[in-house]
Amino acid sequence: MSTSLLDALRSVVGAAHVLTEGDLSAWQNDWRKRWHGKALAVVRPGSTDEVAAIVRACARHGVSIVPQGGNTGLVGGGVPDASGTQVLLSLGRLNRIRELDRANLTLVAEAGCVLQSVQEAADAAGLLFPLSLAAEGSCTIGGNLATNAGGTQVVRYGNARALCLGLELVTATGEVWHGLSGLRKDNTGYDLRDLFVGSEGTLGIITAATLALHPRPAAAMTALASAGSLEACVALLGLAHERLGPGLTGFEVMNGFSLALVARHMPQLRQPLAAASWTVLVELSDSEGEAHARERFEGLFGDALERGLIADAAVAETLAQSHTMWHLRESIPLAQAEEGLNIKHDIALPVSRIAAFCASTGAALERAVPGVRMVNFGHLGDGNLHYNAQAPEGGDAAAFLREREPEINRIVYDAVLAHAGSISAEHGIGVLKRDELPHYKDPTALALMRAVKRALDPQGLLNPGRVL
Repeated sequence: MSTSLLDALRSVVGAAHVLTEGDLSAWQNDWRKRWHGKALAVVRPGSTDEVAAIVRACARHGVSIVPQGGNTGLVGGGVPDASGTQVLLSLGRLNRIRELDRANLTLVAEAGCVLQSVQEAADAAGLLFPLSLAAEGSCTIGGNLATNAGGTQVVRYGNARALCLGLELVTATGEVWHGLSGLRKDNTGYDLRDLFVGSEGTLGIITAATLALHPRPAAAMTALASAGSLEACVALLGLAHERLGPGLTGFEVMNGFSLALVARHMPQLRQPLAAASWTVLVELSDSEGEAHARERFEGLFGDALERGLIADAAVAETLAQSHTMWHLRESIPLAQAEEGLNIKHDIALPVSRIAAFCASTGAALERAVPGVRMVNFGHLGDGNLHYNAQAPEGGDAAAFLREREPEINRIVYDAVLAHAGSISAEHGIGVLKRDELPHYKDPTALALMRAVKRALDPQGLLNPGRVL
């Protein structure tokens, strides 16, 4: 069976794009090096019609398909299992910008377009595609939409779902849905676009998308501010909403240990503020120019200092300084990796509950694992924390991950549920959280999800074992 299927796949995409031998680790191993799979073949289609033909061939042979974009996911959702029976569908060759409509503020990109290339295409037209995350130089639009990626500007522009107006995709039966609408209003039945965005390749294979663009701001300013408590950071966020309104583009928070790890492993990165319990990174986008933006920023931080919410602040004077501030924030995961294997959590909470959650959960984790070190950072503006646990100082990081992960996950996730939160904010479920989901998802919601999966993929061939 596998030989005849491989022959069929070669007839669709050409023998050069059906890979079965050699080093396939770039496709078969995940970015975190936590999941190591083995594919029957890595297949690299060059068009939507080829994707459809591949799906039809696999369906005839009863072979499951794992779609993959840039392979930058963090939950094991984009790599094959170890059976050697799955087809890994790499969409990297679908990398064209098909159209940019300046008047309609839209851009049509194929699924394999790297996020940074989409940003650059918009910028070249004097516009902005605001989705921004640390992996933007290698992650792809298809993966961004399949996981409903978040990033650093959600507080202003929303998740990937909010930036998608239409989709082109291949169904589990190999049909093509031509849904590349550029409309912002279309009430003609169920919103299929939103059903497929965030489905992690389990319901259909995204091949292209119509993306919403925005006017490029006249000025953007960045600042760091230090605070003595998370409660003060939350209060500063409220003040920023009040003073900056829709100009508030980003609001990130980093605990002291997060930046201490950056200082330890990346001493070349200058940190403009003294060490503090908490540091926030604030970004303002302004339509009236730099002078107006600076006046608003100075008003915000002056008010915050008077109220005792912050101890100090540093406003970037140049674009290079702004990049340095963002680089500090984006270097935390790399510094944490240098420190050793760790237990990651991507959680969402009502902003009003975040301080209480961190206080009570941190105390519970300390009781369970004395000396555990919390790397707590993320997108406070939209309630998303990367609440990661590092082994005690000098401890065996690999043993910590192996032996403590189930206990620590249960403490964190139980607390998330108690505070009306979500165990996955922007990374998805994949394999990592699949078995946790039934404990924390409403049973009726799970039943509806399973019904949708059965209806759209009755053979269970699209990314099986992920999400559900």
